[in-house]
Amino acid sequence: MIVAAALLTLGLAIFGVPVANSLSASGFQDPAAQSARATQLLTDKFNQGDTQLLITVSATDGVNSPAARAAGIAIVEQLRTAPHVVDVASPWTTPPQAAADLVSKDHSTGLIVAGIKGNESEQQTYAEELSALVTYDRNGVTVRTGGAAMVNVQITKQSQHDLLVMESIAIPLSFLVLLWVFGSLSAAALPVGIGGMAIFGTLAVLRTISFISDVSIFALNLTTAMGLALAIDYTLLILSRYRDELADGADREVAVARTVVTAGRTVLFSATTVALAMAVMVLFPMHFLKSFAYAGVAVVALAAFAAVVVTPAALILLGDRVNSSHIRRLIRRLLRRPEPILRPVTPQFWYRWTRFVIRRAVPLGLAGVTVLVFLGLPFLGVKWGFPDDRVLPTSASAHQVGDRLREDFRIDSDTAVTIVIPDTGDLSRGEMEQYAIGLSRVPDVSAVSSPTATYVAGTAVGGPSAPAGQVNGTAFLTVDSTAPLFSDRSETQLNRLHAVPTPGGTKVLFAGTAQLNRDSVDAIASRLPLVLGLIGGIMFLLLFLLTGSVVMPLKALVLNVLSLTAAFGAMVWIFQDGHLGGFGTTPSGILVANIPVLLFCIAFGLSMDYEVFLVSRIHEFWQLSEATDNDESVARGIARTGRVVTAAALIMSISFAAMIASHVSFMRMFGLGLTLAVAVDATVVRMVLMPAFMHVLGRRNWWAPAPLVRLHKLLGLNDGHSVPMPEHGLDANPARPQFNDELIEVGVETNYATTTSDGK
Repeated sequence: MIVAAALLTLGLAIFGVPVANSLSASGFQDPAAQSARATQLLTDKFNQGDTQLLITVSATDGVNSPAARAAGIAIVEQLRTAPHVVDVASPWTTPPQAAADLVSKDHSTGLIVAGIKGNESEQQTYAEELSALVTYDRNGVTVRTGGAAMVNVQITKQSQHDLLVMESIAIPLSFLVLLWVFGSLSAAALPVGIGGMAIFGTLAVLRTISFISDVSIFALNLTTAMGLALAIDYTLLILSRYRDELADGADREVAVARTVVTAGRTVLFSATTVALAMAVMVLFPMHFLKSFAYAGVAVVALAAFAAVVVTPAALILLGDRVNSSHIRRLIRRLLRRPEPILRPVTPQFWYRWTRFVIRRAVPLGLAGVTVLVFLGLPFLGVKWGFPDDRVLPTSASAHQVGDRLREDFRIDSDTAVTIVIPDTGDLSRGEMEQYAIGLSRVPDVSAVSSPTATYVAGTAVGGPSAPAGQVNGTAFLTVDSTAPLFSDRSETQLNRLHAVPTPGGTKVLFAGTAQLNRDSVDAIASRLPLVLGLIGGIMFLLLFLLTGSVVMPLKALVLNVLSLTAAFGAMVWIFQDGHLGGFGTTPSGILVANIPVLLFCIAFGLSMDYEVFLVSRIHEFWQLSEATDNDESVARGIARTGRVVTAAALIMSISFAAMIASHVSFMRMFGLGLTLAVAVDATVVRMVLMPAFMHVLGRRNWWAPAPLVRLHKLLGLNDGHSVPMPEHGLDANPARPQFNDELIEVGVETNYATTTSDGK
C-alpha cells in the first residue's frame, strides 16, 4: 500500500503541477447574465475585443511633446500590427473631440486603449507579450500597462508567487506543531505525506477539468491550505485513537483495525459533510465558485481516502516508532522535567473546563452568543462590488494605471455603461437619438455617445446600404458617468438608466462594471436560498444518521452560523471600511460578493468537521452511560477530543493564516476570514457554547420522534464501538471502561490508559 501510494502520488504530481499554466484569474461574473451577452455582442458585431489593455504614456513636458507623441504613435503602430488586437484608440490618432477624454487633466499623460480578442487564457498570454513589448522608458517618456487584461495577468503571476510563499510558511510551522504533538519525526511526517497526496491529486483533478471548463487560479490556494489542514486533522484523529487502543491493551493489528472502524469511520463521515458543503457551490454560475467546489471536493475526498487507507498501512509499517515520544522526552531531560504519569481523566484540564462551563451554562452561553453577534454587526453594512486593479499591491503597474485614471482623467472607463440593442428592427434614427437624449437626462450622466450600429448587410452607420433614416441591425451607445463606482449614486443611476423607455419598446442589454456587478450579485442572491437550504438539509440528515437525534443537528446548525459571525464582521470592518490599515491592502469600500459565499460554504463545512469529531465521541459515552448521564458524556467526550480538536484547529489556522501573506487583497481577506472562523469555532463555540447548550437541553439533546427513531435503527450509522475485531492473541473485544475508571496521561501526548476489570 505504501509503495502504491508513493508511485500514485509521483504520477499525479508530474501531471498536476503544471496546472497553473492552464488557469485564469477571472471568472467572477455570470456568463449567462445580460452584461455577458452584451459584451459578447460588442465583440462579435463591433470587433471591440473581449477585454481592454490600457497603456499610459507620461512625459513631464506633456503628451504633445515630440518625445511623447513619437512614443505613443510607435506603440499604436505596434498594437495595430498584432493579429489579436482590435479597436486601438489614442490621443494622437483619434479625432480631437474624442481624444480629449484620453488625456489627463494636467496634460502630462496620454491613454492608449486597445481591445484584445481570445479566450481568457489567450488574453493573458497576448496581454503579457504586448506589455513586455511596449513597456519601457524612452527619452524621458514613461510607459505603464493596465486595464482588465493586465489585472488578470498580474493576479495570475502574483497568485503563483503567493502560493510558494504560503507553502514555505504553512508546511514548516505545521510540521513543528505536529512534532510537538506527536513527539516523533515519523508520526509528524505521516500527516504531511498524506497532505502531499491530497494536494498533488487535486492539482491533477483541476488540470483535467481545465481541459473542458474554465478553472480559477485561486483554487490552488485552497488546495494547498485545505489539503494540508485536513490531512493533518484526519491523521491526527486516527493516530490519537490508535494510541487509545494500544493503551487499552490491544496489540498493534487489533488496535489498527479498531481505529479504522471507529476513528476511520468518523473521518469518512466528517469528510462527507465537508465535501457536500463545498459541492453545492457548483450551483452558482461563476467559474470562480465552481472552481473552489471542484478543488474542495477533490482535496477532501483524497485527504480522507489517504488517511483511512495509507495511515493504517503506515501504522503497521512503523510499529512502535509512531508511538514513541523521544523528542519530547529529550526536551524533558534537558529541562530536567519529570516524565508524565497516568492519572484519572477527571482532574485534567479539558474535563475540569467542561464541568466549569456546565455549572455556569446560562451566563457563559449568553455571554458567548452576545460577543459573537456583536463581532458580526459590521456585516450589516456590507456593500457589494467587483474586483478591479486595487486587489493588486500598489507596486503592480495595473494598480498604478488604475489610480491614475481615477485621479487624473475626466472619464473613467470603469464607470461607463454600455447599452446594446441586439435587434434594432425597423427603428428610425430619430427614435435612437431620442433614446440617447433620454439617457443623457439621467443625473450624473456626463455624456452619451451617438449610436453606433451595424446593418444586416454589414456596413456601418451612414454606409451606402443603410436604408434612409433606418438603423435595421445591432447598435450600441456608451453612457459616461460621474457617479463613483459601487456607490449609492451609481446604483440609483443604473436604475434610472434601466427605466428610460427604449426606442420602440425594443429589448436592450446593459454592460459595464456597474451592471456586471449587479448581475453577479443577483446571480448569487437568486441561488443562495437553494444553496443554504441544501447545506442545512444535508448537514441535518448526516448528523441525524450519526446521532439519531433531531435536536443535535439543529443545535449544530445554529452553532455553525454563530462561528462565522466574527469572520464576516471582520471582513467588512477591515477590508471594506479600512480599519487596521486594511491589513496592508487598498480598501475600495466594497466586498467581492463571491468571497463571503465561498467563506460560508468552506467554513460551515469545517465547523461541521469539528462537530462530528466531538459529537461522535460524546455519543460513544452517551451509549456507555446507557443514555442516563448527558453532562458526564459531554464532559468526557470533550476531555477525550479537546486536545485533538485544539491541535487540529491550530494547524488548520496556520494553513489558512499563511494565505494572509497573499498580495491579492481578496485572498488575504479569505485567509483571515477562514483563520478567524476556525479559531472561533474550536474555542468559543466548541469549548463554551456547545457544552453550555448541551447542558441546558439535557436529555432533550438525544430526542427524536418515534417514527424517526425507528428510521434511525434501520439507516443510522453504527459508531463502530461494538463491532467485533479479529483476535490476535488478545481479547478482541475487551470490556470497555465505565466513566469512573479511565486514566489519562498527564502532558501533551495523546496517550491514554484505562483500568480493566481485574484492577490492572
